[in-house]
Amino acid sequence: MQCPNCAGENREGAKFCNECAAPLPLRCLACGTENRPGAKFCNECAASLTAPPSVPQTPDPGLRTPDSPRPWTLDARRQTLDSSRPEAERRQLTVMFCDLVGSTALSEQLDPEELREVVRAYQQVSATVIGRFAGHIAQYLGDGLLVYFGYPLAHEDDAQRAVRAGLEIVGVLRGQGSGVGGQEKQQYLTVRLSQPLQVRIGMHTGQVVVGEMGGGSRHEQLALGDTPNIAARVQGIAEPDMVVISAATHRLIEGYFTCRALGAQTLKGISTPVPVYQVLGESGVQSRFEVAITTGLTPLVGREQEVGLLLERWEQVKEGAGQVVLLSGEAGIGKSRLVQALKEQVARGAHARIECRCSPYYQNSALYPVIEHLQRLLQFRREDTPQEKLRKLEETLGQYAFARQEAVPLFASLLSLPLPNLYPPLT
Repeated sequence: MQCPNCAGENREGAKFCNECAAPLPLRCLACGTENRPGAKFCNECAASLTAPPSVPQTPDPGLRTPDSPRPWTLDARRQTLDSSRPEAERRQLTVMFCDLVGSTALSEQLDPEELREVVRAYQQVSATVIGRFAGHIAQYLGDGLLVYFGYPLAHEDDAQRAVRAGLEIVGVLRGQGSGVGGQEKQQYLTVRLSQPLQVRIGMHTGQVVVGEMGGGSRHEQLALGDTPNIAARVQGIAEPDMVVISAATHRLIEGYFTCRALGAQTLKGISTPVPVYQVLGESGVQSRFEVAITTGLTPLVGREQEVGLLLERWEQVKEGAGQVVLLSGEAGIGKSRLVQALKEQVARGAHARIECRCSPYYQNSALYPVIEHLQRLLQFRREDTPQEKLRKLEETLGQYAFARQEAVPLFASLLSLPLPNLYPPLT
């Protein structure tokens, strides 16, 4: 079990990290979901997290047991791989290799103890970002990282998580990231080095077999197959501070990110050329439905009554009577398509529309939908420095009749921006 605070490895079932003493998430014995420290019941299946294991339960008919020929039914959202099982399992992973640029030159410039601190700080900053996107660091390879997305928990958007983590690592090391976690280590790197650290990141998605490898006292859960090999070769052609992905990964994240085709590359040990892409940044798309809009939507059929109800509420809004509509239903039933139909109708007249969305990548930030909306409103860019972001905030707030000395500290705290001494501290 990996500590979310320091990325240290702990035995399964431990309550506190043996490296930093931080409370560890509780893993549900029934479904494998991680829960917050101190939780009494699983937030996924409601099983008790404090009661001792009871008699063996009847196996889920959707799961394959060793003596059952029934195919394994997978949850489209999240799957748990039991790392305690001795046999290997076939799995699709997005594998990321992250390598520190110029480590040899650093070793000549720094004392060995200083070099160790720099590498440790880089590793911990990277581990914090990777943990936030549910990645698993399989190995620390000197100044490099081997990371799996889709192990031990698999998500439907593991490729997106991997790419977001790669971009975030590059941004944090440049001093332009979100600064979520690892801020002290990030500041240490900024102060200690004359220029920011740079990394090369490569990714590939494909089938692997994950299982226990090693001998003697050292055993590891490693993924075998050509997927890690291709990811390593893709990383080798990346330039400093560049995130490069294979065509297989690109197909899974297309539309969510802006990419530049680098053409088919001949990779060492790979028989056929592999098309690769450089990831330039996020496209601003927030859902699969928005990606689907770019390719065209099928006509909305059989929802005339629901569309009519929404339009009726909209007419009441235009007359001054505020309305709240809750649209709920099973995944894939057409909620987003119905909302899109309303947006198309409303677009014919003057109106102001604000869309806020929750994100699985920011589960620990209750106000993230508000923060994300403010960042879009203020036109924050990834490459903006904290000072530039603060200037944009001041200019925008200057257009309103807010008390500047009170409003700027409040919004700066919400947006995690450093506050100059000319403003009073937020109390």
